[in-house]
Amino acid sequence: MSHTVIVSFGENREYEFLVHDADVAGLDKDQARSWLAKEFDALECTPSNPMGKVLALDMILNVAKYGGESRFQQAGEWARKFAAIVAVVLARPVMKVDVRNFTVG
Repeated sequence: MSHTVIVSFGENREYEFLVHDADVAGLDKDQARSWLAKEFDALECTPSNPMGKVLALDMILNVAKYGGESRFQQAGEWARKFAAIVAVVLARPVMKVDVRNFTVG
């Protein structure tokens, strides 16, 4: 089953990634969350929750935000990996990471 991950930074600034089974082969939710946590730390993201608890959705949104729009524009390895990770964590056919509005749908 393929997935579509859309990362949006505003109107006319959406980047769509198709994630196929081969892209997520051998990747489970724990590994995906681990990658997000590593990137969250590496990008020095600020937790949304003042109590310090970081949920998967917070990690997804912050990693996209702090990773920056240019990575998604270039559609390179990092952006494709991010899309695969989001597909594994959320396990939906279509997902939209709206950075500007800080929502995932």
